[in-house]
Amino acid sequence: MNIMSETRLPGSVLDVLLNHPDFREGDVWHCRQFPPNTTLFSEGETGREVYLILSGSVRVLGHVDLDDTRCIRPGFSDLTQGEVFGELALFDNQPRSATVMTVTACDLALVNGEELMRFLDTHPELGYPLFSDLILILVRRLRAANQKNFALFAWGLKARGIDKFL
Repeated sequence: MNIMSETRLPGSVLDVLLNHPDFREGDVWHCRQFPPNTTLFSEGETGREVYLILSGSVRVLGHVDLDDTRCIRPGFSDLTQGEVFGELALFDNQPRSATVMTVTACDLALVNGEELMRFLDTHPELGYPLFSDLILILVRRLRAANQKNFALFAWGLKARGIDKFL
């Protein structure tokens, strides 16, 4: 089933890959549908899949321990059609850094990370644009995270009255 022809994502390098004749659905990637409120993966799990949202939206959640008995799972961001997640596994092969759940019903392209890397070894002309796009995504997310961290830091200083001494 080629969902990509129905939900074309112009400009996405991953979209170009999913439509490349040598990057076959079923071999390297596949489409899956998920209902709302489905956990796609959890923080700490291992996995090498990279996800592209064909339709729907997902929420990236963290795990914050408030003390020995309480924790919260704040949402860091919501991602929608055309966005990629799970890409960190391509770079460091470490456990997942966050939990991702569907917010709405989703159609996702799940790309096998190891197969993707093998494919890019044989198609380096596609590797540079893909990694360039991924770097831009990571930079945008890092900048947003920095802004949130600075805002929380300022809030903490004000909440403790420390800002008056700075």
